[in-house]
Amino acid sequence: MNLVHPQISAFIAVLEEASFEKAAHRLFVTPSAISQRIKALEDRLGQVLIVRETPCRPTPAGERLLRRVRPMQVLETEALADFLPGSSTSAFASSIPIAVNDDSLCTWLVSALAAIHQEHGYLFDIQRDDQGHTLEFLKNGAVMGVVTSEAEALQGCQVHFLGSMRYHAIASPIFIRRFFGEGVTAESLAIAPVIAYNRKDILHSSFIRSLSSTEVSPPVHYLPSVTGLVEAAERDLGWCVVAEGLFEASSNAKKIAEIAPGMHVDEPIYWQHAAVRSDTLLAITRAIKAAAARSLHS
Repeated sequence: MNLVHPQISAFIAVLEEASFEKAAHRLFVTPSAISQRIKALEDRLGQVLIVRETPCRPTPAGERLLRRVRPMQVLETEALADFLPGSSTSAFASSIPIAVNDDSLCTWLVSALAAIHQEHGYLFDIQRDDQGHTLEFLKNGAVMGVVTSEAEALQGCQVHFLGSMRYHAIASPIFIRRFFGEGVTAESLAIAPVIAYNRKDILHSSFIRSLSSTEVSPPVHYLPSVTGLVEAAERDLGWCVVAEGLFEASSNAKKIAEIAPGMHVDEPIYWQHAAVRSDTLLAITRAIKAAAARSLHS
């Protein structure tokens, strides 16, 4: 049973599945029916909403519409649960899309998702990007909420401060002796290779600025794996900046050490979500805030 208009359901399904054919399979109709519903919706609004390519993606107008109608899925699920006694909410819910940064996902966030799933049976569709870029998923309507470094709430959204993630610069003892044997200076930082998550990752730049007033541009490896960064540091590939909770085991085993003991970078983290009166979003928010309170720095 669906309460949302079939044209809206088709629109959401095409963008979630990135395909007219997969959307048709999900909604138990033909691809032709999906195409007709999307065309009728575009005619009603006078805007092209979906770029017909592989994968399908929203146009700017489609992004605006998706941001408005995405919360309807959660509200529909809750309404069906209210009016069908004896049925759990999860029996009607699709995966709830959330965008997070990899560091949170690999340290504290999974405990929140597990607690929510165990209590309510919710399913999740997790998207990943750096904390400075996850907000784009919420702007274009791709997700219901994001873990982000952006404190300013988007229009139609609510924001909650979660705490600060603490980052440390680490390397192997061999690497530290080779490059920082005479101390962590602008000269040594300029020649010691850095391992960064990707080109959006600027944590090492923040750490360098905290250690040196001189602008330096070290050689950089790019390795898009949070756990891979620690292993790469263990293997003398370079030094890197990683979150607390990711390197302690290696540190205890003396495979890595901090290049500047006592120095760290704190990154404030926020939870932003669509501002709708939803029991589902309220439960998710409570669980995320509780998990963050146990792990992040205030």
